[in-house]
Amino acid sequence: MTEQAEQPFLYVVVCAAGIAAGVSRLITAAREGGWQVGVIATPVAMGGFFDAAAVAAQTGRPVRSAWRTPADPRPFPPPDAVVVAPATFNTVNKWAAGICDTLALGTLCEAVGLGVPIAVLPCVADALAAHPAYRDSLERLRGMGVRFGDPYTGEVRADGGRPDFAWERALDLL
Repeated sequence: MTEQAEQPFLYVVVCAAGIAAGVSRLITAAREGGWQVGVIATPVAMGGFFDAAAVAAQTGRPVRSAWRTPADPRPFPPPDAVVVAPATFNTVNKWAAGICDTLALGTLCEAVGLGVPIAVLPCVADALAAHPAYRDSLERLRGMGVRFGDPYTGEVRADGGRPDFAWERALDLL
């Protein structure tokens, strides 16, 4: 068995939030922690929210966003864990409802069913986070064993800066 095959495999699901441009920080931390990494993005996130070519070069694997046909080989091995970062209002609500109309959501729904550890770093504006459906979705996903990091709104602080998105925290949640 090769050294690479012995490493656990982490799926990173990237959603369409401005902070997604920093996903390479999570990939770097995961690789330094001994993980192989494959990235799955929502279709909207693929539209320029992060540099998919740079991420593919960093992981050594294509970024996935579309379903494969049954004849196509699986581009990633089964996951040992999944991180969703940044996780948006839309993705959290659809996932909690069992909707899997994209590869990212289908992967998340399946991971729950397989009992794969899942860590989530939400990136949701305060106004959306106050919505009752979102609060219900968090409760439902927590009931399924999904672990959540602190919420991130990206709102400007009183000093004019923005808080740092805690990419590496996702690994601590697994």
